[in-house]
Amino acid sequence: MDAELLPARINDTAELCEKTCTPKFLGFLTSAEAALARNILKNARVRNDFFGGYEGAERVILGCFPDWAEDFPYPISPLTVSFRKADVLSHRDILGSLMALGIKRETVGDILIEEGRAVAFVSDDVKEYILDQVEKIGRVGVNITDGCTFPLPEGDKLEEFTGTAASDRIDCVAAALCRLSRSKVCELIAAGLITVNSVPVSKPTKSVAAGDVISVRGKGRYIAVSLDGRTKKDRIVIKYKKYIQEVKKC
Repeated sequence: MDAELLPARINDTAELCEKTCTPKFLGFLTSAEAALARNILKNARVRNDFFGGYEGAERVILGCFPDWAEDFPYPISPLTVSFRKADVLSHRDILGSLMALGIKRETVGDILIEEGRAVAFVSDDVKEYILDQVEKIGRVGVNITDGCTFPLPEGDKLEEFTGTAASDRIDCVAAALCRLSRSKVCELIAAGLITVNSVPVSKPTKSVAAGDVISVRGKGRYIAVSLDGRTKKDRIVIKYKKYIQEVKKC
């Protein structure tokens, strides 16, 4: 999505929701774009949230909602791509085939792949076009159907944890998440090995907010759920989710 136009599009989405009193959507957004949207809309007069089709999605759609729109559905459709287990398809293969149709990158969310099956989350307005147009991805014949079955073809899962930190600074938060010393975390920051919402952290004083995705090279990837509570010793209570790689048994 055009970085220069994105702030205006975010504000327009919220303003249009307020003026028309109808839900409005923007995306799919990267984690960095979603973090920007959260910051821009933190004082918005309409309720806003993010969803990518399943819990823990990396690419998400911004939804702005009037008060009446409780549990209003996001315009997201999962599509199942079926192919022979003997064939191999990558994320790049599937995304490339979809982009070759001329649709915008922001209409395609996460693509999850396993042997013989992939699930792609797409915007409702491009679903039928994809279903009509795609019969092959590269040289591999595929069958694309509307919807998906669970569990999703995902190698990672999310587990929730709780920790404490002296402040919401990234050096403190990352130390708590990874069980490292702050000095070690500062070394990782200096080496460019820690990112927040896919953007490398340059200073240990950067603040972390709820919804931020924190990646620490060699230590894992985390989602900050909340940093609201306080302990008796006035430390911040951090609720977070960690991506856990599942071991597949042969």
